[in-house]
Amino acid sequence: MLFHRPSDARGQADYGWLKARYSFSFGEYHDPQVMGFRALRVINEDRVAGGGGFPTHGHRDMEIMTLILSGALQHRDSMGNGAVIRPGEVQVMSAGTGVTHSEFNASASEPVHLLQMWVLPDRTGHAPRYDQRSFSAEERRNRFRTVVAGFDESAALDALAIHQDARLNVAALEAGRSAQYSLRPGRHAWVQVHGGSGKINGIAVKAGDGVAMAQEDAIRAEASPDGLSLVAFDLA
Repeated sequence: MLFHRPSDARGQADYGWLKARYSFSFGEYHDPQVMGFRALRVINEDRVAGGGGFPTHGHRDMEIMTLILSGALQHRDSMGNGAVIRPGEVQVMSAGTGVTHSEFNASASEPVHLLQMWVLPDRTGHAPRYDQRSFSAEERRNRFRTVVAGFDESAALDALAIHQDARLNVAALEAGRSAQYSLRPGRHAWVQVHGGSGKINGIAVKAGDGVAMAQEDAIRAEASPDGLSLVAFDLA
């Protein structure tokens, strides 16, 4: 089973300092038909203007992943962490029993473009935690690279860890190149394209499109002449 969610079908918001697109229901955008996919609850594509950002706010019982596409994001939280996240870096924050944080564009003039993704945890009540790591462009060039995985397999995959049986993969395909990611029996997948165009399992896609999969044995990605950049969730 394949389900194509075109970019233009996503929810959207424009607050001046923030232009956001929502793959699933979020905030004031509510569609009961798109509340998430399996344990995946949020994929937000945000563009934050220079000097803009999200003031201190709280979360509970959610595994939150942030991937910077361009620009830089300043993070601060109630656990005492303060860091700037840049392209190629992945941030993971387990909100657990409760955490507050702020996220601001690290530049007063240049925009920051990012994906923020939320996955439901395997249970409530985990202790809050934070991690961040840089993955080189070479690691994802013309192949899938797992950057986040459940605690049981994260070390073996050399990936950041979350409290859920899920993997977050990244891939950047050059013009005309293809890559494949095998799915174990009974697994599901969500692919979110954030750059270029091409095909996912035969479906023509462009930046902003999503593709949900069930009963597929693999994710098959093919890039058009403008390349293809994506994230792909492997879900129970």
